[in-house]
Amino acid sequence: MSEAFDIRDILHAAGGRPHDLIGILQTVQERFGHIPPAALPAIARHVRMSPGEVFGVLSFYPGFSLRPPARHVCEVCLGTACHVRGGAAVAESFGRALGVSPGEASSDGGVELKTVNCLGCCAIGPVLRLDGRIEARMTPSSARDLALGLGTDGRKT
Repeated sequence: MSEAFDIRDILHAAGGRPHDLIGILQTVQERFGHIPPAALPAIARHVRMSPGEVFGVLSFYPGFSLRPPARHVCEVCLGTACHVRGGAAVAESFGRALGVSPGEASSDGGVELKTVNCLGCCAIGPVLRLDGRIEARMTPSSARDLALGLGTDGRKT
């Protein structure tokens, strides 16, 4: 395993049973920003599970990621209120501007586009959250402009 992803201290401090897996995955993700695929065999051995079982658990929960986070993360709300006000068109327009689909990151890792079930901002929808900041009453045009303002490499222009 790469020294950049050394998890021995995490495993040493954690329990070694299958029910300890979620806590271990959370700690690894907190440290590295994602779950490095190279860490899966060591985690699996530690909790006495197969790497496939560990992968099944981490792929079930949307809060875990196997890839490093993008510089910018855009989450478009598709909850009922946002959906009926055009949330899907907002997501599509943002993604088209950067050449990504929901669940993908741009090829350079600059921007990741996600859709979520609810951001809790129903009265001001459709909304998207870009790097933790809520953008209200979005339209496909305003979403495109916001995406283009990030530039192709994810840097704000």
